[in-house]
Amino acid sequence: MKKNRNGDFKSLIKNRTIPILTLDSRWHELFPEELKTLRIKELEDKVNNLLKLQGKLVYNIKDMKRLKKSLLLDIIKNMDIKNDRAGLSKGKKIDQNKKIIYEMNSKMDKASEKLSELPYQIKEANEELLLESIQFCYERLRRNEIALNEVSEWIKQTREELKCKILIKNDLQAVNSMIYKNLHDILGNDIIEVFDMKNNYEDMNKRARKRKGSDKK
Repeated sequence: MKKNRNGDFKSLIKNRTIPILTLDSRWHELFPEELKTLRIKELEDKVNNLLKLQGKLVYNIKDMKRLKKSLLLDIIKNMDIKNDRAGLSKGKKIDQNKKIIYEMNSKMDKASEKLSELPYQIKEANEELLLESIQFCYERLRRNEIALNEVSEWIKQTREELKCKILIKNDLQAVNSMIYKNLHDILGNDIIEVFDMKNNYEDMNKRARKRKGSDKK
C-alpha cells in the first residue's frame, strides 16, 4: 500500500462500521505481541488511551451527578434558616454547597464536552490503526507468497530428484538380481555359497532381499 494512496483507502473505510480493533479478538489473532511494529503499538496505545479516558469521564460525570444530587438534598434540608447561631451555620453550609455545585457544573460541562468529542477521536484513531494493520498484513501476505513459491519449487525439485533416485535404485537391484541369479544357475548352490562366504556377499545378499521385501510393503 503506497503512502500517497492512504487518502483513497481512508475515504473507502470512512463511512463503514468498523469494530474497535483493540477490543476485537480477530485483530489480536492477526497481531500477537511479537508481530506488532512500533507504529502499530503506538496506534494501539492511542486507541486504548482514548477508550480509558472515555470510561474515566463517564465515571467522573456519574460520580459528580451523585454528589450534586446529595448536595442539593442537603440544601433543601437546611432551607429553614432561623436568625440564630444554628441558622448562621446552615446558611454558611448552603453557600458552601452552592459554590461546590457551581464548580461541579463547570467541571461536568467541560467533561461532557470532552466526552462528546471522544467518539470521533476514537473512530479516527481506530481507522489509522486499521490502515496500518492492512498495510502490514498485505506486506506479510506478499512475503509469505514468496516463501510459499520457494518451498513449492523445492518440493517439486526434490520430488523429481527422488523419482530419479528410485529409478537408479530399482535398476541397481535388478542388475544385482540378474548377476546373482545367473551365477547361481551356472555354478549351483554349493559353489555359490562358498563364493558368497569368500566375498562376504552372504550378508549383503540377505540385506538386499530384506530391502526388496520392505519396498514391496
